Amino acid sequence: MLRIHMSGVDLSRVRTATRPDAMWETVLSFHRLRDRRGSTVFGKWRRESRTRLNGEARLLSTVVPPRGYFPDFLTPSRGGAEPFGLEAGMEALRDTPVDRIRAETGLLAAGTPPGRRPAGALSAATLPEALAEGRTEPLGRLISTLRAYHRAAVEPYWPHIRASVEADRAVRGRALLDGGADELLATLPPMIRWRAPVLEADYPVDRELRLDGRGLLLQPSFFCRGTPVVYRDPALPPVLVYPVTHPGAPAVPEPGPWLGRLVGHTRSAVLRAVGSGCTTSELARRTGVSPASASQHASVLREAGLIRTLRHGGSVLHTLTPLGAALIRGGAPLVMR
Repeated sequence: MLRIHMSGVDLSRVRTATRPDAMWETVLSFHRLRDRRGSTVFGKWRRESRTRLNGEARLLSTVVPPRGYFPDFLTPSRGGAEPFGLEAGMEALRDTPVDRIRAETGLLAAGTPPGRRPAGALSAATLPEALAEGRTEPLGRLISTLRAYHRAAVEPYWPHIRASVEADRAVRGRALLDGGADELLATLPPMIRWRAPVLEADYPVDRELRLDGRGLLLQPSFFCRGTPVVYRDPALPPVLVYPVTHPGAPAVPEPGPWLGRLVGHTRSAVLRAVGSGCTTSELARRTGVSPASASQHASVLREAGLIRTLRHGGSVLHTLTPLGAALIRGGAPLVMR
């Protein structure tokens, strides 16, 4: 059980990340790559990603075990709501103090039985041991491997990852507007429970985290699964990484019967009205149609892969997918940040 103790000041400083964090998604996706569970959402992604990998998994497995602790320095934090992009995250990783690398890789080695330590290609020593020695070459090799892995397994799916995180952020933002930070924390996924003044969560070990006025960054993650994740070091900026809701497996919609039903001024207006998120009743008011008609239009847009729909309390919340946003912009390409 994880228990995050929050004061009134902490509650006023709860914030939600503005977008996915490239470093967290990279490391957590490596967990999903070796996990056979969640095949509905991750099965196709696993099969496709494995065909693009070129030995990166062997080296990464020395610092990211299938379960349990992995070094905090692999997922650096800015301390604010603006997460790292890939290159900025890699630079932050490169700037990690040697003493911190030594301490965290020491914790990793202590939790890994010697007979189960995969051999790295650097030398006779494993990568964690080489990093603990403070040498620069192993860290550079790790960064290059993480970058190559990200480009093979994460970057091709970034628009879908971003859409999932943005849809979750829309739900949390609506909760915050409806009832403040209390309502926001109460609407987090079911493995997280708000029992003021403590935020409890299912967790592999017992942990007590006291925020002491620092607030809490909520980081929704596409590749987080089952339980949330926090830093092991309580002195680091408090971040709670939690899984987004997956309404279905990532897929590119195939041309089908929805194509003929998609064209029309009303449906175009409905798509634009979705904007940064709205309920069905709000969609009806914005477009001047009945709630039943708004629901029908939303269903077709969702079937076409142009919007996502998540439940929020007694209503549903619609948000644009990258494809829907690109269609509104006139087909401008989506750029990964």
